[in-house]
Amino acid sequence: MPRKGPGEGIVLGHRVSKRGIEVDHAKINVIDQLPPPVNIKGIRSFLGHASFYRRFIKDFSTIARPLTNLLAKDAPFEFDDACLKSFEILKKALVYAPIIQPPDWTLPFEIMCDASDFAVGAVLGQTKDKKHHAICYASKTLTGAQLNTEKELLVVVFAIDKFRYYLVGAKVIIYTDHAALKYLLTKKDAKPRLLRWILLLQEFDLEIKDKKGVENSVADHLSRLQITDMQEQPINDFLRDDMLMTVRDSNLWYANIVNYMAKIWQSGFFWPTMYEDSKEFVRRCTSCQRQGGITARDAKPLTYNLQVEIFDVWGIDFTGPFPKSRNCEYILVAVDYVSKWVEAMSCSAADARHAKKMFTETILPRFGTPRMVISDGGSHFIDKTFRDLLREMGAKHNMATPYHPQTSGQAETSNKQIKNILQKTVNKMGTGWKDRLPYALWAYRTAYKTPIGMSPYQIVYGKSCRLPVELEHRAYWAIRNWNMDFEGAGEWRKMQIAELEEWKEKAYYNAKIYKERTKRWHEKRIKIKKFKPGDKVLIFNSRVKLFGHEKLRSKWEGPFDVIDTSSHGAITLCDDSGNIFKVNGQRLKIFLEPNETLEEVDVIELVDYE
Repeated sequence: MPRKGPGEGIVLGHRVSKRGIEVDHAKINVIDQLPPPVNIKGIRSFLGHASFYRRFIKDFSTIARPLTNLLAKDAPFEFDDACLKSFEILKKALVYAPIIQPPDWTLPFEIMCDASDFAVGAVLGQTKDKKHHAICYASKTLTGAQLNTEKELLVVVFAIDKFRYYLVGAKVIIYTDHAALKYLLTKKDAKPRLLRWILLLQEFDLEIKDKKGVENSVADHLSRLQITDMQEQPINDFLRDDMLMTVRDSNLWYANIVNYMAKIWQSGFFWPTMYEDSKEFVRRCTSCQRQGGITARDAKPLTYNLQVEIFDVWGIDFTGPFPKSRNCEYILVAVDYVSKWVEAMSCSAADARHAKKMFTETILPRFGTPRMVISDGGSHFIDKTFRDLLREMGAKHNMATPYHPQTSGQAETSNKQIKNILQKTVNKMGTGWKDRLPYALWAYRTAYKTPIGMSPYQIVYGKSCRLPVELEHRAYWAIRNWNMDFEGAGEWRKMQIAELEEWKEKAYYNAKIYKERTKRWHEKRIKIKKFKPGDKVLIFNSRVKLFGHEKLRSKWEGPFDVIDTSSHGAITLCDDSGNIFKVNGQRLKIFLEPNETLEEVDVIELVDYE
C-alpha cells in the first residue's frame, strides 16, 4: 500500500484515511483542475467528453443547456454565470461515482488514448453491463523532443506506464484513432527508440482497436488540454524514515527481498536512495537478524599449531559411548601434534580419573613430560585433580572454546579414524571393539600421513614397520645375507638413527607446507568477520533442538557485549548480568541496533509536469 502521509494511504485507487474512503485526487486532477473553455471549440470538446458519460449524470440535458446554447448558429460566445455553473456541475459529476468506479479484476481493462500537437491524454476504464466506467484519467503536455516523436505510440507508452499497476497480468484493450499504430508495433527495422517502446509493450497482453476521434471524445478532449501553470509539489524527505519505521510493527514476510520493498514504495515516492535505505533497514531489523544459521562461510581463519619436537604437544579427547565391551564404553585418545602418534585406552566412564591415568601410566613413562596439552572444556578435563597433575608436570593446558571442536581438531581427526578402523573389524553387535583396539592403533601408526609425508611409526623409530605379510611374501630385507649379521645390522641401524633428525626436519616442512596450503584454500571460502571491544553480537546456540511448533524459533541469543578478542578466534563476551565467558567467533555475528532516531532533512522542491 503506497503511503502518502502519516495515517493514510492509497488502496486500489482510493485514498484510505481516518476520514474514510475517498476518491484519489491524483487520478482526477486532470478534470478537477480543468479551466473553463474560452472558445466554441473548447465548449464542443468539453461537451463531447461529458456526453460520453451522460447515462450516469441525471438531467444531463438540463444541466448542459447553457453550454449547448453557445453552440447554436450565429450565437455570440458569452460565457456567463449560468454557463460557469453548468460547467462546474458537469466537471464535478465527471470525477465522482457512478462515473469513477474501482476496478473489477475479473474484467479486461480498456484504455482510450489520443494525441494532439502539444499534449497526450488517456482514460483507463472498464465496460460493465454494457456501460463504460472510468477508473483513472491521465494527461501530459509534450515538451522538447517529445514534440517530434510518433505521438500516437508515445501516448500508448505513456498510458501503459501511468496505469501499470492496474494492467500487469490483465487483458488490455487500447482504443486509438491512429490505424498505423499496428504497423509500427510490427515493424522490424524500427528506430532504436521505437524498439525500446515496443519491447516495453510486449510485457502486457494488449489488443489495439481503431476508434475514430469523434467516438473517442474523452481521450480526444484530454489530449487538447495544455497545462500552462506548473504545480510545484514539495517532496518531504523526512517521511522516508517514518515510513520505514512503520513497517516494524507489521509482519516482516518481505524481509529478505529488499528489491520488492523498494519497487512497491517507489510507486508512491520520489526516493533516490530507496534501495540503500531499504537494505539498511532490513539489516538492522531485530527479527531478521535472529533468523538463519551458521555455514562454512562463517568459519574463522585457520590458526594452525606447528611444533618442532615430537611428543611436546598432545591433544586429548574422549570418544563414545560405544556398545559395552568388557565393561568399557569409552575410548580416551591422545595424539602427538608433530608425529601424529596415537595412544588410546578403553574406559568404563569419561571422567578425570581415566584422563589422569592416561598421563601417569602411558604418556609420562614412555614419552616424557609434555610442554602443552590441548583438550575441550569437558568436565573431565577441567577437574581439579587433572589440572593439578598438569601443573605438577609444568605442562600448559589449552582448552577449546565451547561447541567449537575445530580448536582440538587433531584429536577429533584421530578419533574419527580410529572409529573407522574399528567399524571395519568388530562384529555386527560392535561388542568386541576393546580386543580390536590395539590392532586399530597399530594400523593407524603404520599408515602414511599426508601432512608429514611418512607414517607416525617411521618418524618415531627412524625406520619403516616390518609387517607379517612381508615375511610371508619373502621381502628383500628378510632374505638378505647380512640380515642376521649382527655387525652389519648394527651399522645399518646407526645410519638410520643418524637420518632420523633429517626425517623429523622433513616432516616439519611437509607439515608446514600442507597446513599453509590448507589455510589458503580455507580462507578463500570464508567470510572474514572482525570483532572489536564494544561491539554487540548474537550467539548461535547449536544445542537448541527444535521440534514441531518450535521449528520456527530462533537459535540466536543475545545481544552480548564484546570485551576482548584473541588472535586464535576466541572472543570474550559479557551478558546483561555481568557474567564474562569466551566463545569462538564462528558462532557470532554482529548485532545492528535499530535506528530509532529520525534525522531532519531538507525539503526538496520538485516541479510536477503531469
